Amino acid sequence: MAVVIVTGSAGLIGSETAAYYAESGYQVVGIDNNMRQTFFGEEGSTLWNRSRLIERYRSNYEHSDADIRNPNELERIFARYGQEIVLIVHTAAQPSHDWAAKDPITDFGVNANGTLHLLEATRKYCPGAVFVFTSTNKVYGDAPNRLPLIERETRWEIAPEHPYQNGIKEDMSVDQNMHSLFGASKLAADILVQEYGRYFGIRTVCFRGGVLSGSRQAGVPLHGFINYLMKCAMTGTPYTIFGYKGKQVRDVIHAHDVVRAIHAVYTHPPAPGEVYNLGGGVYSNISVLEAIRMVEDETGRAIDFGYSEQHRSGDHIWYVSSLEKFMAHYPQWSIQYSIKMILEEIYQENKERWSVTP
Repeated sequence: MAVVIVTGSAGLIGSETAAYYAESGYQVVGIDNNMRQTFFGEEGSTLWNRSRLIERYRSNYEHSDADIRNPNELERIFARYGQEIVLIVHTAAQPSHDWAAKDPITDFGVNANGTLHLLEATRKYCPGAVFVFTSTNKVYGDAPNRLPLIERETRWEIAPEHPYQNGIKEDMSVDQNMHSLFGASKLAADILVQEYGRYFGIRTVCFRGGVLSGSRQAGVPLHGFINYLMKCAMTGTPYTIFGYKGKQVRDVIHAHDVVRAIHAVYTHPPAPGEVYNLGGGVYSNISVLEAIRMVEDETGRAIDFGYSEQHRSGDHIWYVSSLEKFMAHYPQWSIQYSIKMILEEIYQENKERWSVTP
């Protein structure tokens, strides 16, 4: 049976990927040791999602608590399945640039060293497999903040005559700017993934994601903007906007659309080491202020939010992904979920897990 290995399998993109391939008849091996709880505390735990996968896909899903920083643990998994492994989807990460500054060694160990161990295991045991890495738009550091931006009533926008008017392209420099330590560790991993493609011929792909969202994300203050904002509204938790007048813009993509992109590159792999920006693009983007209003409309509840003038180091003022390259290579793919649809799903599917206060 064809085997798909998914790291971070209890997280947002990982669990969506694991479910997709288990339902498609593949044997899925999930690797997740719930380090999200270590990073973000009890509210960041993904154990609930891991249990859901194990219970729902008993015959097609096998879970491992292996730590991707430990090459011996990964070797045991890869050696067991060998050439049966057809796809590795690497989503496990320390995902917060705020948290990375507290413990750079752990951050780099997970994001960079863990990725290197997975690439080596792939090269040794299943070099013909497709290796998909969920990178981040933070590899561009704060370079997007040097774009010509125009302040509007509720958001920042890029000057309409700029070449990036339809989103930031993959040709933006990743050099000579401030990335945050998280951005630096993810960039190191991103370049490793590219290099294993170009140097060794492994069929690697990097997706540099915008805001990845969906109902199965364990949203926390330091990561998971849309999901956490909805959680604040539903539970009455105060929310803080950090800098840029709340007009900073993010593009948002649903996990389902990400998995469809992953499956596209798995079934028709591009040249080894290919890189794609992946987010909501011009089809699905929103400012923090606009998101607050939309969440309030969806829930019928006012959000108790405050404002801090201090923006997060290396944070983007305006980031919208250009999807032109990916859609040119894979014209059958398109965005299916709007931000409104994403918010509706998060609200409807978390009513029981997040008790709505009166």
